[in-house]
Amino acid sequence: MATKSLVSEARDIQLAIDLIKLGARLQLLEMETSLSRERLLKLYKELKGVSPPKGMLPFSTDWFITWQPNIHSSLFINIYRYLVDHAGATGIEAVMKAYQLYLEQMQPAPGEEPVLSLTRAWTLVRFFDSKMLTTAKCRECGGDFVTHSFELSHDYACGLCHMPSRAGKTKKARGDSLAA
Repeated sequence: MATKSLVSEARDIQLAIDLIKLGARLQLLEMETSLSRERLLKLYKELKGVSPPKGMLPFSTDWFITWQPNIHSSLFINIYRYLVDHAGATGIEAVMKAYQLYLEQMQPAPGEEPVLSLTRAWTLVRFFDSKMLTTAKCRECGGDFVTHSFELSHDYACGLCHMPSRAGKTKKARGDSLAA
C-alpha cells in the first residue's frame, strides 16, 4: 500500500474547504479531491453545520440554454476561458477563480442564491470539455453565448439583444409587484 503524503492531504483538505465555502456539492468534492467520502462529510458538516444536500448533479445541457441561466453561464465561461488562455489557470483552480470573479460581477441579493452555482459552473466546464456545449457570437452585440455544439448558430441573437416576452416575469417578481 502506498503511503499518502501529508502535504498532498493538506492540499486536498484546503481545496475541499475552499470548494465547500463556494457552495460545492459532495459529488464535486469527491471528483476533485482524493479524500474519502467520510472525511468530506465530516468536513462539510463542520464548515456548514448541516449535512450536504442529497441528490444527483445536474446532467442536462438544456438548463444552460434557457434565458437567464444562459446569460450567467455565458459570463462565467468567458471569464473561465480568459483565465485559462491568458492567466495560465488550469483545472479546478481555474473554475474556482472564474467562479469568484463571476460572483463579484453577479452578486445575488441578500438571502438569495446565485443563478449559477459552483456545481453548475463546474458541470458547464465539463460540458465544454466534452464538446456538448460551445459558444456562438451574437449578431447584434458580438458577445459569446453558450449554445449546443451542433445547433445552427450562424445568425444567432442572444437573450440580451432579443429578450423573450416572459423574461423576468417569475413568481417572485410577480409577488413583489403585488405587494408594492
